[in-house]
Amino acid sequence: MRPKNPRVGSSVVSVLATVACLSIVLAVTFFLVQQRPAVTVEQTPEQIQTPQESPLVLEEQETVAVVPEITTETIVETPRVAPEVQVAAHLESGEFGQAIETAETVANLHQRTQLLRMVVQAQLKSGDFVAALGTINRIPLADERTKAMGERTQAMSMAGGSQLADFTQLIDLIQTQTSGLWEDTGEGEGSIRQFDSGVRVDPNGLLHHISKQELNGRLAALGMKARQADLNQNVAQNSQLRLISLTRLEKEVQQLIEEGRSPVETMKMLAGLTKVEYVFVYPKENEVVIAGPAEAWIYNEQGLAVGIESGRPVLQLDDLVTVLRTFSNQGEKIFGCSFDPRAEGLARVKEFVAQSNARGPLRAGAGVQSWTRQLKEKLGVQDITLYGVPDTSRVARVLIEADYRMKLIGIGKMDAGENIPSYFDLLAEQDDKGTQSLEALRWWLTMKYDSVLHNAERSAYQVVGSSVLCQSENQIVTNDGQRLQTGQAEKLNRDFAANFTKHYQELAQQDLVYADLQNIFDLALVAALMRNEQLADRAGWEMTAFAANGVYHPAEFEAAHTVDTVVNHRVFNGKDVVVQVAGGVRVDTGSVVKNQNNLKVSSEVGAVSTQSKAPALPVGRWWWDLAN
Repeated sequence: MRPKNPRVGSSVVSVLATVACLSIVLAVTFFLVQQRPAVTVEQTPEQIQTPQESPLVLEEQETVAVVPEITTETIVETPRVAPEVQVAAHLESGEFGQAIETAETVANLHQRTQLLRMVVQAQLKSGDFVAALGTINRIPLADERTKAMGERTQAMSMAGGSQLADFTQLIDLIQTQTSGLWEDTGEGEGSIRQFDSGVRVDPNGLLHHISKQELNGRLAALGMKARQADLNQNVAQNSQLRLISLTRLEKEVQQLIEEGRSPVETMKMLAGLTKVEYVFVYPKENEVVIAGPAEAWIYNEQGLAVGIESGRPVLQLDDLVTVLRTFSNQGEKIFGCSFDPRAEGLARVKEFVAQSNARGPLRAGAGVQSWTRQLKEKLGVQDITLYGVPDTSRVARVLIEADYRMKLIGIGKMDAGENIPSYFDLLAEQDDKGTQSLEALRWWLTMKYDSVLHNAERSAYQVVGSSVLCQSENQIVTNDGQRLQTGQAEKLNRDFAANFTKHYQELAQQDLVYADLQNIFDLALVAALMRNEQLADRAGWEMTAFAANGVYHPAEFEAAHTVDTVVNHRVFNGKDVVVQVAGGVRVDTGSVVKNQNNLKVSSEVGAVSTQSKAPALPVGRWWWDLAN
């Protein structure tokens, strides 16, 4: 039932309210149209519709909104850090190697010299005179190099000793007691400067010069082929390419030691590997692999393990672990030995030469022989300095032995075969023997590799043309037994070095210490390559047993501390005399790692790497052979 008097007023109020709202809307719309550009009005529907298309768009917008917080625009706008600032920062952190690398990227010779001088000062301040000497030799400007050498000598004197031989007294003796033009070029030949005698191994710089990228894909193909490796159980079988997983090998060695057992012979002899030809890294599989030819071995009368067919020494785990530790964060990143004359011996020689000069020319025959004998006695024994490797290690023994034997070969006290005649033999074949003189010559060895190839991904590396280079210099010359001189490496001296280099492989077959030395060079190159290319980090390999403080202990030998001075002489035509005090051996492999111009991309290297991946090996297996 309806009421008799309905509320018509309520309807009217509703109508009036509606009209008022519409008026307000029209007014607001009019205001917006007047205040905002037409373009904005036209885009408004799109802006309103955009979030309605999908909630995913809103999520994307939220993600994009974070981007300005991680933008690199501020980095781009930041001025480039000056090389001297970078070098100073590295030195403050004790990163001498990185400081040197930064300095050597500077093209300007004067600026590079100043940066290297900064490194030398820091090394001298820390008391690392060995490293300082290596850095000084990198200084491109001769005058600055000479100044730095003087600063090093002064620092060593203030420290009360030295890590390497200090030849300042001998150089002073040469320059004051002889006539001639002396130019300190620092280039070896035709110079007078301090030098490292003995053996010096610095693979970093060597890699700097010879690394190259392989282009034809052979390495990658070889890596793929190795997946079908021959899993034969007989390590005595010959193999053209045997692969050794260093990561798996260390794991097995660690386990044996924890069980109170020693690594087995196969491990110690690296499964019969006689040469390193390849290095591979497989990040996904956590593998670092070395590869090369291998064969069964026997022990010769000296107790050295040699291949049954090739007769070459096999690579040894002790040597590998030794050099890996040298190139670890705790190691010196360089190693070698030198034969250092004692300060009192140099003083006696200086006095002896002065007295000899006062007496006049030597008499041929007995007079020369007596002078030679007295010179050797005055100089006395030389101290053996080893750095970078323990003096009780097998590596140290090989370095010292190779150094000393090369001295003996050079002066005719050891026969190296007809293809490597001594300096005296070369002199005897020369028609013009020159003036009467007493000469002491210097020879040293360096690494000789044609290149180190790698694939584009830098996961596969091939060592090409492994050998040893002999270099020469006329270090000391005396006229008629009265004077000491030094000058350029003359032809016969260069001829001896050239013959030694050319026929080194023949010599290595005859005298296995040189094959052993070559093996150590190869392992040092591998260790330097692993560090510079960060192969262990890329493979996620945290060394345990092989680490600097690891539980694996290489065999130890009695350390050698002194060596007899090597002197010899000949008399030609009754009057011409030559006396040699051999100058030593230097192996500086530092030039390999850093020169990107020599790092050649090799697609073949990559193919080898792909073929060489470890197959599904049985538990405990750490080596395999590449399938033919």
